[in-house]
Amino acid sequence: MLDICLLGTGGMMPLPYRWLTSMMARCDGSSLLIDCGEGTQIALKEKGWSPKPIDVICFTHFHADHISGLPGLLLTMGNAERTEPLTLIGPKGLKRVADALRIIAPELPFEIRYLELSEPREQLRMGPYHIDAFRVNHRVVCYGYCISIPRAGRFDVERAKSQNVPMKIWSRLQKGEHILLDGVHYTPDMVLGEARRGLKVVYCTDTRPVPVIAEYASQADLFICEGMYGEEGKEAKAREYKHMTFYEAAKLAREAQPKEMWLTHYSPSLTRPEEFIDKVKDIFPQSIAARDGRTAELEFDEEPGI
Repeated sequence: MLDICLLGTGGMMPLPYRWLTSMMARCDGSSLLIDCGEGTQIALKEKGWSPKPIDVICFTHFHADHISGLPGLLLTMGNAERTEPLTLIGPKGLKRVADALRIIAPELPFEIRYLELSEPREQLRMGPYHIDAFRVNHRVVCYGYCISIPRAGRFDVERAKSQNVPMKIWSRLQKGEHILLDGVHYTPDMVLGEARRGLKVVYCTDTRPVPVIAEYASQADLFICEGMYGEEGKEAKAREYKHMTFYEAAKLAREAQPKEMWLTHYSPSLTRPEEFIDKVKDIFPQSIAARDGRTAELEFDEEPGI
């Protein structure tokens, strides 16, 4: 299972009813955060989720509304007696930016590891998460993220027997181990069937609509996409500042066909985004004007006979 919470849905500045951009994923006891705008800690507190298990923080880019909450979050994690390393992922220059912010959070009881992105597309593996980072089109270097939880094939007794796999190592192979026994190398594919459909969440903000977004969002369980403007007449402003309107996001979703799309990263002037959702649904019916704290519990597809 993969839990998703959209902690903050605001862009540019926090509002009394809307925190800045942040999303958390939880799986197998590990948490992953995307962006850390001002108010992220309060949003976590309101949700009842702890920052201590956060193992990875991915940054889309380095505008303040996406990273200004980092120093306080690091201090809180340190005060919670966290000692495990924390990995930060983001565009090139991440270490320089994060170290500058850490002037006000200099002493931490855990190591920070930096992974800086430089290619248009990069793949990473962090704990249970498979992370695909893909560059989008903003005024500064900016990435979207595809977070996947793969699902191995079912255990196949006949397959294991036909390849003379010793029964005593079946369970270890089923868990993904590679085993060398009596000079023979045994691999998980020797006891497993075809891989099954896993879970996929795609998150992107601060960008013009570009084909790579729809490519990664294709058939996603959840597509979380910027909708900076819902009002009519904002198209030129969206192009100028390299953001998206609700309707541009919906067209990407229509192309990608995720199970559901959540809009996020609203302009401060957009006080009631839900007022525009009917027009969005005309383009992509499974659209939601998300608010802070919106949560989804994503589960693997059920199989016949289970």
